[in-house]
Amino acid sequence: MTKTGMHLTRKIQLLIDLPDPEQKSEKLSQLYRYQNRCFRAANLIVSHLYVQEMIQDFFYLTEDIQYKLADVKKDETGIFTRSRISTTCRAVCDRFKGEVPTEVLGSLNNTLQSAFSKYKKEYWQGTRSLRNFKRDIPIPFAPRSMSKIQYVPEKKAFCFRLFSIPFKTFLGRDFSDKRILLERLLAGEIKLCTSQLQLKNGKIIWLAVFEFEKDKHTLNPQIIAEASLSLEHPIVVRIQNHKLKIGSRDEFLYGRLAIQAARKRIQSAVEFSKSGKGKKRKLKVNEKLQDAESRYVQNRLHLYSRKLIDFCTRHQAGTLLLLTRENTAEITKQEKFVLRNWNFYELEAKIRYKAEKAGIELIVDKN
Repeated sequence: MTKTGMHLTRKIQLLIDLPDPEQKSEKLSQLYRYQNRCFRAANLIVSHLYVQEMIQDFFYLTEDIQYKLADVKKDETGIFTRSRISTTCRAVCDRFKGEVPTEVLGSLNNTLQSAFSKYKKEYWQGTRSLRNFKRDIPIPFAPRSMSKIQYVPEKKAFCFRLFSIPFKTFLGRDFSDKRILLERLLAGEIKLCTSQLQLKNGKIIWLAVFEFEKDKHTLNPQIIAEASLSLEHPIVVRIQNHKLKIGSRDEFLYGRLAIQAARKRIQSAVEFSKSGKGKKRKLKVNEKLQDAESRYVQNRLHLYSRKLIDFCTRHQAGTLLLLTRENTAEITKQEKFVLRNWNFYELEAKIRYKAEKAGIELIVDKN
């Protein structure tokens, strides 16, 4: 990724574009088989990487054992017969050859190699445990694995082939920018990077990763915006003589507490609901509200962070100083209820992402 570009991930639901239900079931079973092999391969890769990194600590080996993690063809003191990145790739490719496409294993290996290098110092110090992968691990794939992506007006969907399986997108009532991003991808304005396919709750979710240029604004690094995350207002920002209060405690908590109260009422009334079809029918209404609170919070935080960045760009502020004061002991004791329903760290993460996208330098001060 270039210095002027950044990555954006979107969840897009996919449907297998086949008329025969038996063929759909067969292709879905194929995807679940790929997922299982990725789960096993991921655990093998990190195990190999950990042994390679820690081999110098194996003091009980004989003195004539070489420890240099390099290709013996390039360095006579090396212990590998090939490059280091190829060792784990070859290990899983040999074991799962013919059971999953090699480009999937290659993408998985590259991703895990990068992640392991990021935390290897903490692994060596013993402050971080080795990552353990679950069976619902997403299936990674490179853009070259996709072919014939196009928009089909008759189906009102974007169609393509992946792993020789025809797919079509299901955007539903799309209130986000998914359709716009796919249209820009077809027009060649943005680039598709290594993405993932997630199988969850009977649905196929495409975790599409797009690379695009940062927004271009006329910003002055000398103009500093000071924003604080407080309890009374989610964000209070000041730029020179301009001040803006974004959101309020009552406005944020009203919707969240209303959803919590609704769930409690439903749960307490379940035993008095009409019988028939057992537990599933009784909890049907409660399941609809299961993610309602999370969706509400995410919507509020996106709105608050968007207003903050728009305010900064409107006043050409190239630097954003973010002050967090929620860790004050006295405030924490007095406002335990508010803090339990607040989301400082998620709000900070969204501000960081939107600031990077707009080209604004973010400085976080937690003192």
